[in-house]
Amino acid sequence: MKNLYCALFFFLFTLVSVAQKGSYIVTSIADSLKENANAVVRLNQIDIAITSQRNMNIKTQRVVTVFNEKGLSDIDAYQYYDKSTSIKGIEAIAYDAFGNEIKKIKRKDFRDQSAVSGSTLFSDNRVVYLDYTPISYPFTIIYNSEVETSNTAFIPQWHPLRGYYLSVEKSVLNVTYPNNLGFKKKEFQFSNFNIQKTTDTDTSLSYAATNILAQKQEDYSPNFVDLFPRVMLGLENFHLEGVDGTATTWEAFGKWYGDKILTGTTVLPEETKAKIKTLVGDEKDPIKKAKIIYDYVQKKSRYVNIAVGIGGWKPMMASDVDRLGYGDCKALSNYTKALLQAVDVPSYNTILYGDRYKSNIQSDFVSMQGNHMILAIPNGGKYTFLECTSQDDPFGYQGTFTDDRDVLIVKPEGGEIVRTKIYDDKGNAQKDKGTYTIDENGNFSGSVSIISEGSQYSKKFGIEHLQPTEKESHYKDYWDNINNLKLGKITFTNDKENVRFTEDIQISAINYGTITANKMIFVMDAFNQYTGNVKRIRNRKSPFQIQRGYLDTDEIEINLPAGFSIEFLPSNFELKGKFGEYKTEIIKKENNKLTYKRSMLLNKGKYSSKEYDEYRLFMEQVSKNDNAKIILTKN
Repeated sequence: MKNLYCALFFFLFTLVSVAQKGSYIVTSIADSLKENANAVVRLNQIDIAITSQRNMNIKTQRVVTVFNEKGLSDIDAYQYYDKSTSIKGIEAIAYDAFGNEIKKIKRKDFRDQSAVSGSTLFSDNRVVYLDYTPISYPFTIIYNSEVETSNTAFIPQWHPLRGYYLSVEKSVLNVTYPNNLGFKKKEFQFSNFNIQKTTDTDTSLSYAATNILAQKQEDYSPNFVDLFPRVMLGLENFHLEGVDGTATTWEAFGKWYGDKILTGTTVLPEETKAKIKTLVGDEKDPIKKAKIIYDYVQKKSRYVNIAVGIGGWKPMMASDVDRLGYGDCKALSNYTKALLQAVDVPSYNTILYGDRYKSNIQSDFVSMQGNHMILAIPNGGKYTFLECTSQDDPFGYQGTFTDDRDVLIVKPEGGEIVRTKIYDDKGNAQKDKGTYTIDENGNFSGSVSIISEGSQYSKKFGIEHLQPTEKESHYKDYWDNINNLKLGKITFTNDKENVRFTEDIQISAINYGTITANKMIFVMDAFNQYTGNVKRIRNRKSPFQIQRGYLDTDEIEINLPAGFSIEFLPSNFELKGKFGEYKTEIIKKENNKLTYKRSMLLNKGKYSSKEYDEYRLFMEQVSKNDNAKIILTKN
């Protein structure tokens, strides 16, 4: 009987082991989920238990099979922690392609480091992450973590699909909560995905997503956040940074944030206030005062990055920034606000999503949102916004990190959703004026002045800080249509007052014109030729987006070589459509001179997948015409 029990135990143990091992065999993954996938999420289960206004427990189990190096980032095995967030447990197990265990990874084997490099002030803000180097592909990682936090203002969003080239076997979200905290949710982009809401009561919510195929990234697509399913979660009664809060309306939320979180953070030493008052002097205009202070902050302080999710939204004390000379976006914005207060200039902390891709604060979902802070100064019924993390941005310039999006301004009387500065397409301008000469051997020499404004300014003004080799690389890439390019004198003028950046550049190139027998051929448009390529995408699935439009205008004088006459000159060309307007004109002048004029207006907008091919053909015509050649015959 004893032997029978032993045999039965061994049989059951083997059965369980084989079943577990079989769960992670790569061959068990459906072929449809492997297609276009760098990794497959076998299971991603998040269990969020909100036990009170001041307590939230989050358990995560994530099982990911990684096929190649590009899929390593899909493991997502990391966790931030600080004084208000503790890690109760974290571990991982690695399996090979056949489901055999390779390695157990305990917490001590995870990397544990500061979430902020080069700063002692944020020593409590840390991140634990898995740094695993596989010996072969494919392999599978099972990751488990449990965290507990008193900050219930930030409830993790649920993203069943977190990126491109990633497929999902199963993703589950379970949330439990008391019925007196005003729990709320907002669903995005559920259509075309296999997602079920399995529970929805006054104390619990559950979703399950299954068999989501890997999505290929298509050029000009919106950010995956605006394409893939997600759920935002929030509480009307929450806790943040040791303070209970309310989020019933933006006005109430903003007033709470200002009164309970920001109050007391703008205290400055009397010595600093006296220095600022002396610096401003007798100036009475609030905006002119603000310019003086903004310049002071740019010269005195530097930005340190604090990872998203760390540090909450309570800025460090302005007196600490004053003493140390550094801070994150919240700290530097708040410090600038404190300095402005010292000379009686009002300003408001402003919360937003900072990114080159425009993302809005969800105005119909009152909650703690955003990843960045700037400052708003009232200015004649509008606002002047200050990016306080930059040591180079002109005063009031938004650039492409904070432009044209809904943001939350925190005023003493409450919060307000407003739109940041919109740079219209024609305002995103680049104006080229130049001249070039082609000699009898086809060699090129010329100079051009390039003036950039609007969002095009943000792409250009950093060039002046590049090292010589970096500048050369930049211009060789910019003028990739000119072989054998040689740079001459380069002069920059950064007009911050008018937000205008000018490049004056001399260039030359041998053999720009191709000589065959008694003919010479070269492309007319040397300085601003569109050489890009809008890929043909058959059966495109996603809509496409032109985030920012622009207007390029060029006027170039061309000196033709002596002893040659024009055999063929490209025709003037004009193109108009929903995507923009394009026009070229060539004017013959005396003494073998030509004037080449070009304008290209591209309209920003969101377009359907069906319109993509029309856009491709539009840009193809631009490219073809920009590449139009002149033919000269030797006399």
